[in-house]
Amino acid sequence: MNKVLALSCTALLAFACTTANAQTPARNASGAPVPMQNYGAKITPDGAISTSDFAKSMQVKEKFEGKVVVPIITSCQKKGCWMDVQLPNKEVMKVKFLDYAFFVPTEGLEGKTAILNGVATKETIDVATLQHYAEDAGKTKEEIAQITEPRTEITFLADGVLIGD
Repeated sequence: MNKVLALSCTALLAFACTTANAQTPARNASGAPVPMQNYGAKITPDGAISTSDFAKSMQVKEKFEGKVVVPIITSCQKKGCWMDVQLPNKEVMKVKFLDYAFFVPTEGLEGKTAILNGVATKETIDVATLQHYAEDAGKTKEEIAQITEPRTEITFLADGVLIGD
């Protein structure tokens, strides 16, 4: 009887731990849960890697599939159809949304944290597209005119995004 009770308790505890971990919220430095807003496909923070681990992975790979935690720099001020996020070494990564199916807020994201789920690749961005992004970001005509060379950078195509403080 005690063995059956012990086995039942062990199974229940394992199930409870597995279920709790499946929905683990993002936490701040003090360990308190951080409320996060979901955009696009419903995702959880589970399994997200840091920007430094992500950057190391992209140094040796052409493609990354999964989740990454990133600080937000800005979003498209016209529609919220893209975000710029900070990578290590002052690199910036453009985040676009799968099939243009969802948008994020156009204001107030600066300094917030996002968890992205999707695919990152290295891509060469042509001058016209770079100028378009600069225009969407509210850059001046002079700043836009200074963009004269294509750039190779890491871009992220997200199917789901969580945004929190």
